[in-house]
Amino acid sequence: IFSGYPQQNSQPQQPGASSWQNSSSAAMNTNQPQMQQQQQQQPQQNNPFGAWNPAASTNSNATGGGNNSFAAAANLATAANLAAGNLSNDAMLNLGTNAAKQFLVNSGAQMIPGLETAMRVLRSYFAVDNRYVKTKMQKVLFPFRSQNWTRLQVHNQDPALGVVYELPLSDENAPDLYLPFMSLITYVLLCALLYGTAGQFNPEVLPDVSTKCCVTQILEVLAIRFGLYTMQAPAAFLDLIAYTGYKYLGLVINMFIGMTLGHLGHGQRAYYITFLWTASAASFFMLKTMDKNIPLVTAATGPKRQFMVLGFAVSQFITMFFVSQTKFLDYNVNTDDGSASGGMPAVDPTASDGVMDAMTD
Repeated sequence: IFSGYPQQNSQPQQPGASSWQNSSSAAMNTNQPQMQQQQQQQPQQNNPFGAWNPAASTNSNATGGGNNSFAAAANLATAANLAAGNLSNDAMLNLGTNAAKQFLVNSGAQMIPGLETAMRVLRSYFAVDNRYVKTKMQKVLFPFRSQNWTRLQVHNQDPALGVVYELPLSDENAPDLYLPFMSLITYVLLCALLYGTAGQFNPEVLPDVSTKCCVTQILEVLAIRFGLYTMQAPAAFLDLIAYTGYKYLGLVINMFIGMTLGHLGHGQRAYYITFLWTASAASFFMLKTMDKNIPLVTAATGPKRQFMVLGFAVSQFITMFFVSQTKFLDYNVNTDDGSASGGMPAVDPTASDGVMDAMTD
């Protein structure tokens, strides 16, 4: 039974004992590297602290498809630097940036329902460049000389998707949200500057003016949407937001000219003279735009198409007048008799109060 184990030198060994001993020792030698490898891999699999694993991150990025190729290459380079001991602060910063991007792409859309769809829709309304913004501003402020109002359609499209229009980068008649949004912000800031120069500024000016503009525009869009519904004419909600938001560009021009000439005592007069042009331009712009976007064949029981289009155009004139801020355009200009041209009389500090005189008597 014990013939396979090594004996003393004085005792002879059987012929098969040495071969069995060599095979068992070889098996033990081959099992030792495997056991060491398993011991080294065990801490990586059981990582309770969520430490970064170069191999795991590389595999996860590599299986993410073509969209994560940049992140996979960055993680491979970072893993190489980590293995070489040359991981610097820049490499750690890049690693954190790539991890944040990957988290937003993979987990952000899942955590917020509808976020990915909303961003994809809004991205098409902000696809603008300098050429488009310049052309659109000229078309909104001087629409009378424009002849083309028809939107361009995408060719070779899938019939199942319906009518698909070109982006603002390729079509000057396409609606965008960049110009209305920036014009609204500029108009609110000019109103705050007007209140500040008149000495009447308070922190509530910004939310008051912006809320008044937004609520007025939303009510206007809902009214237009209801009119289109009665005619059974389809229209995208964001398209109407864009079309009704171009009026803020005219309001910015009005406010700028009124504030510039307000120091000469003609602020309100200059504002309303400019208002006649910008409001007429905005109304004509809405008239031609809605005329090309509303189908020629509408519901027979609904209102007439011509009257609805004309009503949409007139609404621009009314809403621009409603959200105008002209109260303090001539506030700082004083006349010769010491009274403000805005209608507020100047106070004489040497004048005695009648009530104080009566109390003294």
